[in-house]
Amino acid sequence: MAATKTQGNQSGEKLLAIFEYLIKAQEPRKLQEISQDLGMNASTTLRFLATLVNCGYVKQNDETARYEPTLKVCALANNINTEDLLRRTAKPFMNEISKYIGESVCLGVRVEDKVVYTEVIKVKNQSLMAVQAVGNAAEMYCNGIGKLFLAHFSEEKLNAYIVNHDFEKYTDYTITKTSDLKKELDAIRTRGFAYDNQEREVGARCLAFPIYDANGDMVGGISVTGPYSRLTDEHVEGKIDEIKRIVNELSKSLGCSNLS
Repeated sequence: MAATKTQGNQSGEKLLAIFEYLIKAQEPRKLQEISQDLGMNASTTLRFLATLVNCGYVKQNDETARYEPTLKVCALANNINTEDLLRRTAKPFMNEISKYIGESVCLGVRVEDKVVYTEVIKVKNQSLMAVQAVGNAAEMYCNGIGKLFLAHFSEEKLNAYIVNHDFEKYTDYTITKTSDLKKELDAIRTRGFAYDNQEREVGARCLAFPIYDANGDMVGGISVTGPYSRLTDEHVEGKIDEIKRIVNELSKSLGCSNLS
């Protein structure tokens, strides 16, 4: 049974709805416009606007009586370390995935044209571990998280990446042809996750899933990594949906609301 919302929760949601509305409006709005667009009565809207004004997040023009956000929220946002916030938010979800599948789990972000690992959950007492270390960087074309980023590139951006990179052949499984890479990226877009099948290291395999922010942009990826002998198709086939669900919950905790 779904929990009943308390009055406090409802009030908080209404206040935030007004604040988000004013930020997205991109121009000052009158009280009547705000209340009508949000489906709130004018007295309730005015009460929440007064709270936002008193706290310094919104100001009212004395001449036009219109409301608009101040720069206070920008000042607060400047104090947020995005990568550290992502790492701290992702860690409990990573632990959940690691316990579920019994393998190491990595968090990676894109830094220029490479994937950099910012958090790693290692499985203890597990032999033959194939795992990255925090701070390690990897080429995107032969890396599960990296291929996810490439799959989200526009055609123009992807072609520029291809032109500016020599695809080194690390193993017999490394994708080095443009046509093969584009075919692989099409497959990733269809299934919603990526594989690294011994492309960087023989015997190592990973499954990677995208993380999205409140704007629906991919901001990082979660990869399950381990020996090919353990991460077989038979072992992972029935676990993909649950891992995807957990990673989607992580995206939702970052504000993403357009996930299926």
